[in-house]
Amino acid sequence: MQRKLLAAGGLHAERAADLERVLLGEVSIDQKAFDGAFTRPQNLFTFVDGSSKAALAKSVGGYPDAKLTTEAEFSQSRTDGLAMMLKMLYVLLGFSVVVSLFGMVNTLVLAVYERTRELGMLRAVGMTRRQARRMIRHESIITALIGAAMGIPLGIFLSALVTQALSKYGVSLSLPVNELVAFTTVAIIAGVLAAIIPARRASRIDVLNALQYE
Repeated sequence: MQRKLLAAGGLHAERAADLERVLLGEVSIDQKAFDGAFTRPQNLFTFVDGSSKAALAKSVGGYPDAKLTTEAEFSQSRTDGLAMMLKMLYVLLGFSVVVSLFGMVNTLVLAVYERTRELGMLRAVGMTRRQARRMIRHESIITALIGAAMGIPLGIFLSALVTQALSKYGVSLSLPVNELVAFTTVAIIAGVLAAIIPARRASRIDVLNALQYE
C-alpha cells in the first residue's frame, strides 16, 4: 500500500472521525495491532493536524512514494469519482431524451393521420396553416411537460429513499434546483423539436381530401 500523508490545517477530531468512517470504512485498528498483523505494515492514509504542506514535504523527503495533499485536495480527489459517475448518468439521460424524441414524433405523426378529417374541418372553417402548426406544437410541449412532471418527482422520491438509507454515512438530500429547471427547459425544447415534422404535415394537409378522409 502506498503511504499518503494529509496535511489538514483545521481538521478537528470529530470531523476526522466522521471522515474516516465515511471514506475508510467502519473497521479500524490501532497502529500496534496493524503492525503485528502485517509483515510489512504501511499506512494507506496518515492524517496530520496543524502542519503546513511545506514542512511535511521536508519531513517525508526520504519517502519517494509518499504523496502529500491538503484537506481540500483530498476531498476533491474523493469527489472526482462521483463527478465522473454523474457525467455518465447525464450521458445516459441524453440518450433517453433522444429515444423519447423519436417516440413523440411517432405518436404525433400517427395522431395527425388519425385526425386528418378533423384537421380538414378546422381548416375549412378558417384555421390557418400557422394556427395548425401551433396547435400540434402545443400538444407536443404539453406531452413533454407531462412526462417531466411525472419523471422529476419520481426521481426526487427515489433519491430521497436512497439518501435516507445512506443517512448513517453522512449522506443528505440536496435538491439541485438549477438542474431541475434545466431539465424542464430541455423537455420544452424536446417538445418543440418533436413537433416540427407533424406540425408541417398538419399545416400542408389538403382540405378537400381531408374532408373525404375516412
